[in-house]
Amino acid sequence: MTFRIENISIDSTSPFETAQFWAQALGWQIDEDGDDDEIAVQPTPGSPEAGVLPDILFLRVPETKAVKNRLHLDLRPADQVAEVARLEALGATRVDIGQGSDVTWVVMADPEGNEFCILRALTEAENAALAS
Repeated sequence: MTFRIENISIDSTSPFETAQFWAQALGWQIDEDGDDDEIAVQPTPGSPEAGVLPDILFLRVPETKAVKNRLHLDLRPADQVAEVARLEALGATRVDIGQGSDVTWVVMADPEGNEFCILRALTEAENAALAS
């Protein structure tokens, strides 16, 4: 294969504001080289994600989000309850997309309404298996 995923692009009526939310949510930074219509959020240089994960690019569009996302991010925290509370304080909301009450993840939406999931924390055994 001769390519890698460079960006995950998300439509937005307010790219800078949406990028600010995601930069704070992920602990990443906003790429200052963008323009008002295309704002990228990228891993902080020197972090484990830098050069590995794609940037998230927010593209200005005139229309607001109308239906459930066809693509979303699943985020794995060390502490699900704490992260959900932190993201709510940043402006995220819990949303019901029909997931039911017996799931182990929390479905949320960013301030533009883009859904994402906060997964359960991994157990010690699961973390150990990943490390080996």
